[in-house]
Amino acid sequence: MKTILSIAFTILLAFSAGSQNKVNSMKDLDYGVEVKTLKVKGDISLAYTDEGAGDETIVFIHGLASYIPAWKKNTAVLKNNFRCIAIDLPGYGRSDKGNYEVSMEFYADVVAELCTQLKLKNVVLAGHSMGGQVAITAALKYPTIVHKLILIAPAGFETFNKGQRQWFRDVMTADGVRLTTAEQIRINYAYNFYNMPDDAEFMIDDRLAIRSASDFGDYCYHITQGVNAMVNTPVYDFLPQVQQATLCIYGANDNLIPNRYLNGGKTEKYAKAGASRMPNCKLEMIQDCGHFVMFEKPDEVNAFIANFLAGM
Repeated sequence: MKTILSIAFTILLAFSAGSQNKVNSMKDLDYGVEVKTLKVKGDISLAYTDEGAGDETIVFIHGLASYIPAWKKNTAVLKNNFRCIAIDLPGYGRSDKGNYEVSMEFYADVVAELCTQLKLKNVVLAGHSMGGQVAITAALKYPTIVHKLILIAPAGFETFNKGQRQWFRDVMTADGVRLTTAEQIRINYAYNFYNMPDDAEFMIDDRLAIRSASDFGDYCYHITQGVNAMVNTPVYDFLPQVQQATLCIYGANDNLIPNRYLNGGKTEKYAKAGASRMPNCKLEMIQDCGHFVMFEKPDEVNAFIANFLAGM
Protein backbone atom coordinates (compact mmCIF):
# COMPACT_ATOMS: atom_id res chain seq x y z
CA MET A 1 0.00 0.00 0.00
CA LYS A 2 2.81 2.40 0.88
CA THR A 3 4.36 1.81 -2.55
CA ILE A 4 1.06 2.73 -4.19
CA LEU A 5 0.82 5.90 -2.12
CA SER A 6 4.37 6.83 -3.03
CA ILE A 7 3.53 6.42 -6.70
CA ALA A 8 0.51 8.64 -6.24
CA PHE A 9 2.61 11.59 -5.20
CA THR A 10 5.60 11.13 -7.47
CA ILE A 11 3.29 11.94 -10.37
CA LEU A 12 4.10 15.57 -9.64
CA LEU A 13 7.60 15.04 -10.94
CA ALA A 14 7.18 16.68 -14.34
CA PHE A 15 10.15 17.89 -16.40
CA SER A 16 9.98 19.75 -19.71
CA ALA A 17 12.93 20.15 -22.09
CA GLY A 18 14.35 18.97 -25.37
CA SER A 19 15.12 15.30 -25.93
CA GLN A 20 18.49 14.24 -24.49
CA ASN A 21 20.23 10.94 -23.83
CA LYS A 22 22.40 11.55 -20.79
CA VAL A 23 23.78 14.58 -18.99
CA ASN A 24 26.79 14.78 -16.69
CA SER A 25 25.24 17.62 -14.73
CA MET A 26 21.80 19.17 -14.73
CA LYS A 27 23.58 22.43 -15.53
CA ASP A 28 24.25 20.88 -18.96
CA LEU A 29 20.55 20.71 -19.83
CA ASP A 30 19.77 22.48 -23.10
CA TYR A 31 16.84 24.87 -22.74
CA GLY A 32 16.90 26.05 -26.33
CA VAL A 33 17.22 29.69 -25.22
CA GLU A 34 19.93 31.74 -23.54
CA VAL A 35 20.21 31.03 -19.83
CA LYS A 36 21.53 33.70 -17.50
CA THR A 37 22.54 33.46 -13.85
CA LEU A 38 22.73 35.71 -10.83
CA LYS A 39 23.66 35.16 -7.20
CA VAL A 40 20.95 35.09 -4.54
CA LYS A 41 21.15 34.40 -0.82
CA GLY A 42 24.84 35.24 -1.00
CA ASP A 43 26.30 32.52 -3.20
CA ILE A 44 23.46 30.52 -4.77
CA SER A 45 23.63 30.62 -8.56
CA LEU A 46 20.09 31.10 -9.85
CA ALA A 47 19.40 30.25 -13.50
CA TYR A 48 16.84 32.25 -15.44
CA THR A 49 15.76 33.17 -18.94
CA ASP A 50 14.78 36.68 -19.99
CA GLU A 51 12.79 37.24 -23.17
CA GLY A 52 10.56 39.91 -24.63
CA ALA A 53 9.68 43.38 -23.42
CA GLY A 54 6.65 45.25 -22.15
CA ASP A 55 5.24 47.43 -19.42
CA GLU A 56 4.72 44.40 -17.19
CA THR A 57 7.19 41.63 -16.37
CA ILE A 58 5.91 38.11 -15.79
CA VAL A 59 8.16 36.01 -13.56
CA PHE A 60 7.38 32.33 -14.08
CA ILE A 61 7.89 29.93 -11.16
CA HIS A 62 7.81 26.21 -11.91
CA GLY A 63 6.29 23.47 -9.80
CA LEU A 64 7.73 20.60 -7.80
CA ALA A 65 10.56 18.81 -9.63
CA SER A 66 10.11 20.95 -12.73
CA TYR A 67 12.09 23.78 -14.28
CA ILE A 68 12.20 26.63 -16.78
CA PRO A 69 11.12 24.84 -19.99
CA ALA A 70 7.81 23.91 -18.35
CA TRP A 71 6.72 27.37 -19.49
CA LYS A 72 8.06 27.31 -23.05
CA LYS A 73 4.61 27.17 -24.69
CA ASN A 74 3.66 30.27 -22.75
CA THR A 75 6.77 32.43 -22.94
CA ALA A 76 7.02 31.79 -26.69
CA VAL A 77 3.73 33.66 -27.13
CA LEU A 78 3.57 36.05 -24.20
CA LYS A 79 7.04 37.49 -24.87
CA ASN A 80 5.49 39.35 -27.80
CA ASN A 81 3.72 41.68 -25.36
CA PHE A 82 5.42 41.20 -22.00
CA ARG A 83 8.86 40.75 -20.57
CA CYS A 84 9.01 37.08 -19.60
CA ILE A 85 11.47 35.83 -17.00
CA ALA A 86 11.42 32.14 -16.05
CA ILE A 87 13.51 30.86 -13.17
CA ASP A 88 14.89 27.59 -11.87
CA LEU A 89 14.31 27.55 -8.13
CA PRO A 90 17.37 26.53 -6.07
CA GLY A 91 17.67 22.76 -6.21
CA TYR A 92 16.14 22.46 -9.67
CA GLY A 93 17.22 22.63 -13.29
CA ARG A 94 20.38 24.63 -13.88
CA SER A 95 20.36 26.44 -10.54
CA ASP A 96 22.65 25.45 -7.68
CA LYS A 97 21.69 22.56 -5.44
CA GLY A 98 22.87 22.72 -1.84
CA ASN A 99 21.85 21.88 1.69
CA TYR A 100 19.55 24.90 2.01
CA GLU A 101 16.89 25.41 4.67
CA VAL A 102 14.04 25.09 2.21
CA SER A 103 10.66 26.66 2.93
CA MET A 104 8.05 28.60 1.02
CA GLU A 105 9.58 31.78 2.50
CA PHE A 106 13.02 30.72 1.28
CA TYR A 107 11.72 30.42 -2.26
CA ALA A 108 9.76 33.68 -1.92
CA ASP A 109 12.92 35.45 -0.75
CA VAL A 110 14.77 34.16 -3.82
CA VAL A 111 12.05 35.46 -6.15
CA ALA A 112 12.01 38.85 -4.43
CA GLU A 113 15.79 39.13 -4.61
CA LEU A 114 15.73 38.37 -8.33
CA CYS A 115 13.16 41.12 -8.85
CA THR A 116 15.22 43.56 -6.79
CA GLN A 117 18.52 42.79 -8.50
CA LEU A 118 16.98 43.11 -11.97
CA LYS A 119 15.14 46.29 -10.89
CA LEU A 120 11.85 44.91 -12.17
CA LYS A 121 8.73 47.05 -12.18
CA ASN A 122 5.09 45.99 -12.46
CA VAL A 123 5.95 42.42 -11.50
CA VAL A 124 3.44 39.68 -12.19
CA LEU A 125 4.26 36.35 -10.55
CA ALA A 126 3.04 33.29 -12.45
CA GLY A 127 3.33 30.08 -10.46
CA HIS A 128 2.40 26.50 -11.30
CA SER A 129 1.54 23.97 -8.58
CA MET A 130 4.22 24.42 -5.87
CA GLY A 131 5.25 27.57 -7.71
CA GLY A 132 1.76 28.91 -7.13
CA GLN A 133 2.18 28.51 -3.39
CA VAL A 134 5.56 30.23 -3.67
CA ALA A 135 3.92 33.11 -5.56
CA ILE A 136 1.23 33.50 -2.90
CA THR A 137 3.87 33.52 -0.17
CA ALA A 138 5.88 36.16 -2.05
CA ALA A 139 2.78 38.31 -2.58
CA LEU A 140 2.05 38.24 1.14
CA LYS A 141 5.62 38.94 2.23
CA TYR A 142 6.57 41.43 -0.50
CA PRO A 143 3.40 43.33 -1.46
CA THR A 144 5.38 46.30 -2.78
CA ILE A 145 7.25 44.05 -5.23
CA VAL A 146 4.44 41.80 -6.42
CA HIS A 147 1.90 43.70 -8.51
CA LYS A 148 -0.34 40.85 -9.73
CA LEU A 149 -0.61 37.07 -9.44
CA ILE A 150 -1.27 34.30 -11.93
CA LEU A 151 -1.85 30.96 -10.20
CA ILE A 152 -1.98 27.84 -12.35
CA ALA A 153 -3.18 24.71 -10.55
CA PRO A 154 -1.66 26.18 -7.39
CA ALA A 155 -0.80 24.17 -4.33
CA GLY A 156 -2.04 25.73 -1.11
CA PHE A 157 -5.80 25.63 -1.64
CA GLU A 158 -5.96 22.12 -0.18
CA THR A 159 -5.38 21.73 3.56
CA PHE A 160 -3.87 18.81 5.48
CA ASN A 161 -4.06 17.81 9.13
CA LYS A 162 -1.09 16.76 11.25
CA GLY A 163 -1.39 13.09 10.36
CA GLN A 164 -1.66 13.83 6.66
CA ARG A 165 1.40 16.06 6.77
CA GLN A 166 3.34 13.21 8.39
CA TRP A 167 2.12 10.90 5.63
CA PHE A 168 3.80 13.10 3.04
CA ARG A 169 7.06 12.99 4.99
CA ASP A 170 6.91 9.21 5.26
CA VAL A 171 6.01 8.59 1.62
CA MET A 172 8.25 11.10 -0.14
CA THR A 173 11.90 10.14 0.23
CA ALA A 174 14.94 11.02 -1.85
CA ASP A 175 15.65 7.34 -2.44
CA GLY A 176 12.09 6.80 -3.58
CA VAL A 177 12.47 9.53 -6.18
CA ARG A 178 15.93 8.37 -7.22
CA LEU A 179 14.88 4.75 -7.74
CA THR A 180 11.72 5.43 -9.74
CA THR A 181 11.75 3.04 -12.71
CA ALA A 182 11.50 4.11 -16.33
CA GLU A 183 8.10 2.44 -16.60
CA GLN A 184 6.79 4.30 -13.56
CA ILE A 185 8.20 7.59 -14.84
CA ARG A 186 6.08 7.18 -17.97
CA ILE A 187 2.99 6.47 -15.89
CA ASN A 188 3.73 9.47 -13.69
CA TYR A 189 3.92 11.82 -16.64
CA ALA A 190 0.70 10.62 -18.19
CA TYR A 191 -1.05 11.22 -14.87
CA ASN A 192 -0.20 14.92 -15.06
CA PHE A 193 -2.47 15.28 -18.08
CA TYR A 194 -6.07 14.62 -19.01
CA ASN A 195 -4.83 13.62 -22.46
CA MET A 196 -1.05 13.70 -22.70
CA PRO A 197 -0.09 15.52 -25.92
CA ASP A 198 2.36 13.92 -28.32
CA ASP A 199 4.80 16.80 -27.94
CA ALA A 200 5.15 16.00 -24.23
CA GLU A 201 7.15 12.85 -24.95
CA PHE A 202 10.44 14.71 -24.59
CA MET A 203 9.61 15.31 -20.93
CA ILE A 204 10.03 11.61 -20.33
CA ASP A 205 13.29 11.57 -22.28
CA ASP A 206 14.77 14.28 -20.10
CA ARG A 207 13.52 12.80 -16.85
CA LEU A 208 15.36 9.62 -17.80
CA ALA A 209 18.45 11.52 -18.96
CA ILE A 210 19.03 13.37 -15.69
CA ARG A 211 19.41 10.10 -13.77
CA SER A 212 23.04 10.07 -14.93
CA ALA A 213 23.72 13.62 -13.70
CA SER A 214 26.19 14.14 -10.88
CA ASP A 215 23.71 16.39 -9.09
CA PHE A 216 20.69 14.11 -9.55
CA GLY A 217 20.86 12.98 -5.91
CA ASP A 218 20.74 16.60 -4.75
CA TYR A 219 17.77 17.20 -7.03
CA CYS A 220 15.94 14.23 -5.49
CA TYR A 221 16.69 15.62 -2.03
CA HIS A 222 15.23 18.99 -2.99
CA ILE A 223 12.03 17.36 -4.20
CA THR A 224 11.45 15.92 -0.74
CA GLN A 225 12.30 19.27 0.81
CA GLY A 226 9.83 20.97 -1.51
CA VAL A 227 7.07 18.62 -0.40
CA ASN A 228 7.89 19.28 3.25
CA ALA A 229 7.92 23.02 2.62
CA MET A 230 4.47 22.95 1.05
CA VAL A 231 2.80 20.99 3.84
CA ASN A 232 4.73 22.68 6.66
CA THR A 233 3.94 26.26 5.60
CA PRO A 234 0.32 26.29 4.42
CA VAL A 235 -1.14 29.50 2.99
CA TYR A 236 -4.88 28.76 3.06
CA ASP A 237 -5.57 30.75 6.23
CA PHE A 238 -3.76 33.78 4.79
CA LEU A 239 -5.51 33.91 1.41
CA PRO A 240 -7.88 36.72 2.51
CA GLN A 241 -4.80 38.90 3.03
CA VAL A 242 -3.74 38.65 -0.62
CA GLN A 243 -4.71 42.03 -2.03
CA GLN A 244 -3.16 41.74 -5.48
CA ALA A 245 -5.36 41.21 -8.52
CA THR A 246 -5.17 37.48 -9.14
CA LEU A 247 -5.95 35.12 -12.00
CA CYS A 248 -6.36 31.49 -10.97
CA ILE A 249 -6.57 28.70 -13.55
CA TYR A 250 -7.24 25.02 -12.89
CA GLY A 251 -7.78 22.06 -15.16
CA ALA A 252 -11.16 20.54 -14.34
CA ASN A 253 -9.67 17.06 -14.61
CA ASP A 254 -6.64 17.56 -12.36
CA ASN A 255 -5.54 14.18 -10.96
CA LEU A 256 -3.27 15.71 -8.33
CA ILE A 257 -5.39 18.39 -6.68
CA PRO A 258 -7.00 17.34 -4.46
CA ASN A 259 -4.87 14.44 -3.28
CA ARG A 260 -6.96 11.41 -4.18
CA TYR A 261 -5.77 9.32 -1.23
CA LEU A 262 -6.13 11.88 1.53
CA ASN A 263 -9.05 14.12 0.60
CA GLY A 264 -10.70 13.26 -2.69
CA GLY A 265 -13.51 15.17 -4.35
CA LYS A 266 -13.60 17.36 -7.42
CA THR A 267 -10.87 19.83 -8.28
CA GLU A 268 -13.43 22.58 -8.86
CA LYS A 269 -14.59 22.39 -5.24
CA TYR A 270 -11.10 23.18 -3.94
CA ALA A 271 -10.45 25.75 -6.66
CA LYS A 272 -13.60 27.67 -5.78
CA ALA A 273 -12.97 27.42 -2.04
CA GLY A 274 -9.47 28.88 -2.35
CA ALA A 275 -10.24 31.51 -4.96
CA SER A 276 -13.28 32.77 -3.04
CA ARG A 277 -11.05 33.57 -0.05
CA MET A 278 -8.95 35.96 -2.12
CA PRO A 279 -10.67 39.36 -2.43
CA ASN A 280 -9.47 40.13 -5.97
CA CYS A 281 -9.29 36.70 -7.58
CA LYS A 282 -10.82 35.56 -10.86
CA LEU A 283 -11.11 31.79 -11.31
CA GLU A 284 -11.05 30.03 -14.67
CA MET A 285 -11.68 26.29 -15.07
CA ILE A 286 -10.48 24.58 -18.25
CA GLN A 287 -12.39 21.47 -19.23
CA ASP A 288 -10.69 18.27 -20.44
CA CYS A 289 -7.44 19.38 -18.84
CA GLY A 290 -5.23 17.94 -16.13
CA HIS A 291 -2.64 19.30 -13.71
CA PHE A 292 -0.08 20.47 -16.27
CA VAL A 293 -2.52 23.13 -17.43
CA MET A 294 -0.18 25.53 -19.20
CA PHE A 295 1.36 22.75 -21.30
CA GLU A 296 -1.79 20.79 -22.09
CA LYS A 297 -3.94 23.83 -22.95
CA PRO A 298 -1.44 26.61 -23.75
CA ASP A 299 -3.70 28.56 -26.10
CA GLU A 300 -6.43 28.88 -23.49
CA VAL A 301 -3.96 29.73 -20.73
CA ASN A 302 -2.14 32.34 -22.83
CA ALA A 303 -5.44 33.98 -23.77
CA PHE A 304 -6.59 34.10 -20.15
CA ILE A 305 -3.27 35.66 -19.11
CA ALA A 306 -3.28 38.25 -21.91
CA ASN A 307 -6.87 39.28 -21.16
CA PHE A 308 -6.20 39.43 -17.43
CA LEU A 309 -3.18 41.68 -17.85
CA ALA A 310 -5.10 43.84 -20.32
CA GLY A 311 -7.74 44.41 -17.66
CA MET A 312 -10.46 42.56 -19.54
